Amino acid sequence: MDKLLYVAMTGATQTMLAQGANNNNLANVSTPGFRADYAQFRSMPVYGAGYPSRVYAMTEESGSDFSNGPMNATGNEMDIAVNGEGWIAVQAKDGTEAYTRAGDLRITRNGLLVTGGGNVVLGDNGPITMPAASQVQFGSDGTISIKPMGQQSSEMTVLDRIKLVNPPLRQLRKGTDGLMRLPGGNTAPADANVKIVSGMLEGSNVNIAEALVNMIDLQRQYEMQIRIMRDAEQNADSAKQLLTLA
Repeated sequence: MDKLLYVAMTGATQTMLAQGANNNNLANVSTPGFRADYAQFRSMPVYGAGYPSRVYAMTEESGSDFSNGPMNATGNEMDIAVNGEGWIAVQAKDGTEAYTRAGDLRITRNGLLVTGGGNVVLGDNGPITMPAASQVQFGSDGTISIKPMGQQSSEMTVLDRIKLVNPPLRQLRKGTDGLMRLPGGNTAPADANVKIVSGMLEGSNVNIAEALVNMIDLQRQYEMQIRIMRDAEQNADSAKQLLTLA
């Protein structure tokens, strides 16, 4: 009886965790460049002093969906999107180098070029600082050209180049901040083959219909586990009554 109750209890707990991952996907359906997360279940033996005769359910994050999201034209000169494979290098809030597909860029009061999430965009020489400019252009290779404020000439001045990388997808891991990183604090080298387009934003690759169906399926799994725990309790009560009669 305890085996049945233990499996059902751990199953319900892990189903709630999987539901949380699915809900996070739904919450980011409008987040530029967001990559959906996968979650899967598997049974694990309980090791201890004796023979591992018990098993429990475990939810593990099996990775992220790296398929590209839809490309949306915005007409905003500060919006960029990676054309095909590749990533934009940013400095995360913890100071580490991380990678994103979110190209909704803006300039802070301190002149830093950041993404919509507030992560500083990295260039050839570290964080990119933008002086006051009347016009900003992004080249397909990540080159940033500006027309300084007050300059009468129509010529653009090359300021910096956004660091664009393309590390192996199997090595990337998503952090709790939604950014991708390489294990061990490693950083990827700039890749000249990665290209961007300006005036475009890549949307989230979350499939709303699939996520909603998955949410319903997980809810049913949770309810089934709860029913099993109730059945185990009822069976235990019935067994007690039989022992009393005996």
